[in-house]
Amino acid sequence: MRSYIFGSLSLSEICWVVFGFAGQIMFSLRFVTQWLASEKAKQTVIPLSFWVYSIVGSAILSAYAIYRKDPVFLLGQLPSVFVYFRNIMINRKAAARKADKDAAISSHVQNSSARSIDS
Repeated sequence: MRSYIFGSLSLSEICWVVFGFAGQIMFSLRFVTQWLASEKAKQTVIPLSFWVYSIVGSAILSAYAIYRKDPVFLLGQLPSVFVYFRNIMINRKAAARKADKDAAISSHVQNSSARSIDS
């Protein structure tokens, strides 16, 4: 069976192929998590896990591309890692702004309620 699937690859090369497949699985899981989150929300949603799977999958696939000395594959994966990190940063900043806005609204409502009780 080994010769049918892996041909005459050495154990080291087989490990790299398995590593590459693991990266591809991680990269593919991002679509599954996005789909499930969207189905649950009944609208298009991109959860944080989408970006995490994207980063991990792309990083593993980039390492695999370096090992295989495949510049086309590497160029397709490595720059994306930075885009995925940037999206996480943008999401965190947006969440912080929303939390600040919600806190300000809550504080305003509490202050308004306290004034009406004192009046």
